[in-house]
Amino acid sequence: MEKGLLYPVINNYRSDEKMDGLWNFKFDPAYEGESKGWQNGFNDGVKMPVPASFNDFFTDKDAREYTGDFWYSKTFFVPEYFEGRDVQIRFGAATHRAVVYVNGQEIRSHEGGFLPFTAEVTNAVKFGEENIVSVKINNELHRDALPAGDTATLKNGKKMAKPFFDFYNYSGLNRSVHLLTVPKNGIYDYSTSYEVGDAEATVHYSIQADSGDDVKVSLINEDDQIVATGEGNTGDLKVDHPNLWNVRDAYLYTIKFELMNDGKIVDEYADQIGLRTIEIKGHEILVNHKSVYLRGFGRHEDSIYAGRGFDLNVERRDMNLMKWIGANSFRSSHYPYDEQVYKFADREGILVIDEVPAVGFKMAAASFLGGLNQSFFDGDWTHELYKKHLDQIIDMIKRDKNHPSVLAWSLFNEPDTSNESAVPYFEKLFAATADLDPEKRPRTFTLNEDDTYETSKCLKFPDFYLLNRYPGWYHKWGYEISDGEAGLRAELDEWQKSDIDKPIVFSEYGADTEPGLHKLPSIMWSEEYQIELLEMFDRVFDSYDFIRGEQPWNLADFQTVEGNMRVNGNKKGIFTRDRQPKAAAFYLKKRWTKLPLNYKAGK
Repeated sequence: MEKGLLYPVINNYRSDEKMDGLWNFKFDPAYEGESKGWQNGFNDGVKMPVPASFNDFFTDKDAREYTGDFWYSKTFFVPEYFEGRDVQIRFGAATHRAVVYVNGQEIRSHEGGFLPFTAEVTNAVKFGEENIVSVKINNELHRDALPAGDTATLKNGKKMAKPFFDFYNYSGLNRSVHLLTVPKNGIYDYSTSYEVGDAEATVHYSIQADSGDDVKVSLINEDDQIVATGEGNTGDLKVDHPNLWNVRDAYLYTIKFELMNDGKIVDEYADQIGLRTIEIKGHEILVNHKSVYLRGFGRHEDSIYAGRGFDLNVERRDMNLMKWIGANSFRSSHYPYDEQVYKFADREGILVIDEVPAVGFKMAAASFLGGLNQSFFDGDWTHELYKKHLDQIIDMIKRDKNHPSVLAWSLFNEPDTSNESAVPYFEKLFAATADLDPEKRPRTFTLNEDDTYETSKCLKFPDFYLLNRYPGWYHKWGYEISDGEAGLRAELDEWQKSDIDKPIVFSEYGADTEPGLHKLPSIMWSEEYQIELLEMFDRVFDSYDFIRGEQPWNLADFQTVEGNMRVNGNKKGIFTRDRQPKAAAFYLKKRWTKLPLNYKAGK
């Protein structure tokens, strides 16, 4: 658990220099890096871009599939004028566990490949000189880790990742690395929550700092005018005639905190926020007390060459594609994304279901994922897993809680809930996370095809339901798709007859589609069949008032492990991996641009 996860800013009290670029890189299959002194730096490795996954830069398969320890190293200069401030190195992500050394001194370790962490290096650096940072990273998969899987050893002695999840185990320094200075005993966290009306809005705020005898707070509108002020570590800001943050119609205020000591400013932090509320009432999702129907996607941070490495260019393209097609939401499947993604969503008015990397918690997964026929939560690994799971939920909420785009927290993707052994784990986790978010946003998780209204033992926990369903593809496919529709309707009829009154969002459905493959009449993998499957689901969605969202899988094609069910990755994208539209994109654009935001309101 990190003390604070504020995104870096530059002002009179804080500095931020990116350490991105080419780092020295080495594999360590014999786990001998420390004994050979690599913590002191090295120059005989290859030059590796940061941020990026290492895998797809190589042309040999052993390197691409490498599993085990590997190292990054880089020299960096620390100016003399940094003295007197805390010096930190902030890693946006290191997949999946890391140990950080500066000038040969071990600083800290961290586990969790999709969230940032900070190494406090003030006492390890030399001011006015070059310094060396080395990072040992390990990308092995384990059942007591997030995401879950196994690590196998082949007969030739090489290790191989065996994920229990259907996306590639891209590894490395996938996000930016920052060299920061911050004031000693400064601000390290803040929180906001809201009450909104047409004539007035209230921003409830609190800040956490290590020292200071007073805090001054200002709220500034997009015209750079101060519209409210306050004092103290906690308080309320009243805004007359507020501009609310709405879906696909975003308005952002700047909130600025000034930490005072003896009447002087000793630290300052500013961020952009949006004034809005989120509620679940009956089977409605409400933003600013108004019904919202979700349309959008499951996504992946995945692109050619850089793998899971964050690329601002790819994100700009993805946001424009979502706007073009009429989407208003996405799920950060199956892990928290780079913080800049949420900043994009804040500006564009896109809602985000923010998901922790609790994926692979189902041993009875499809055989091509290496699953076993037993309940995941019967395993003796769940005690250690729970601690890591909770730790990453805490950090995800701490990092993302002030983004107006975040609609909900997804605490699992497709866990095994059809066995009673899951219930104690869920009870403990939902109780432990109930008060983490000052806004009390809804919490949820996705239910896969084995976990239905009739079979799941954990339906009491989520505030709304996310259903992943694949009739027409993984079962009842091709000419049998009419039976797939009948089966889906039969399941939804059970939900409708129940006493459950919560929204359902379809968070995954779709068909693998080879771009450019056309067939009349259609066959599976053709672009025509992808549209026919979407049409089938849309008929179903329009038939049930409690269905309040549709997010087909996936925005774009993405890389997976090799397998006889995959031809170079998952091809369920509405767009290709290089972000060009398949025929289905034009079909969805026609549907989504006609659907009102409040579709089914009052029903």
